[in-house]
Amino acid sequence: MKGIPMALIHCQFFSEILGLSTAMDVILPQNTEQQIGLTGKAGSGDHPCLLLLHGLSDDHTVWQRRTSIERYATPLGLAVVMPAVHRSFYTDQKHGYDYWTFISEEVLDTARSFFRLSDKREDNFVAGLSMGGYGAFKLALRCPEKFQACASLSGALDIASRTQDEYKNSKDITVAFGRHSDIAGTDNDLMKLADSFVQRKDISLKFFQCCGTGDHLYKENARFREHALKLGLDLTYEEGPGEHEWGYWDTMIQKVLRWLPLT
Repeated sequence: MKGIPMALIHCQFFSEILGLSTAMDVILPQNTEQQIGLTGKAGSGDHPCLLLLHGLSDDHTVWQRRTSIERYATPLGLAVVMPAVHRSFYTDQKHGYDYWTFISEEVLDTARSFFRLSDKREDNFVAGLSMGGYGAFKLALRCPEKFQACASLSGALDIASRTQDEYKNSKDITVAFGRHSDIAGTDNDLMKLADSFVQRKDISLKFFQCCGTGDHLYKENARFREHALKLGLDLTYEEGPGEHEWGYWDTMIQKVLRWLPLT
């Protein structure tokens, strides 16, 4: 069949968890031969899938608008699902909506009901930037039976260690988590989740973490890296010149895609 190398679908759907209409953008593989400059690749079965998460100020369309994610995924035969979660920190908010339940239980099941996406663990991956990096690692650590690998680009990886003043100045964190003391040691604390994960002997996870050395979240990333290495997590880490901006993320998402253990 001839046509465009990938299908890009803007999907509006109703969330039973949130009780409202929301959106996700989905990139689907397609076999092609005549598209100028690209050759599409799609397997005969259900597609492997990357759940790709946005940052605090963005939405489900931002990865297409700021990077060439569709072009990068084309030769891999990889579907990409990009849901909207607003400024939720991928959390069942103290003063809002149940976005953790939405992202962990509803999004992929809904996408699979619409599209030909694999539900096999070895075919599923999660990645994100900034707030989405936090969400990606939280999803993988809390639901390792659903994902084979996870990636964080400039992630907000140590929210629990932020100072009281930093916490008070963030309305989003207060809405999501409540009081400052409500994060440390809970299932919203990535350090605690990593500690719990290494106690499991029945499952493994691959982690990719990167952050620019000029990024305001660099110290958080350094703390998580040191904790992960001390625990013996299967972590691929990369740092170098870069700030909290899309030029860096456009480069790094290509490295993430090359790193994914696609079967």
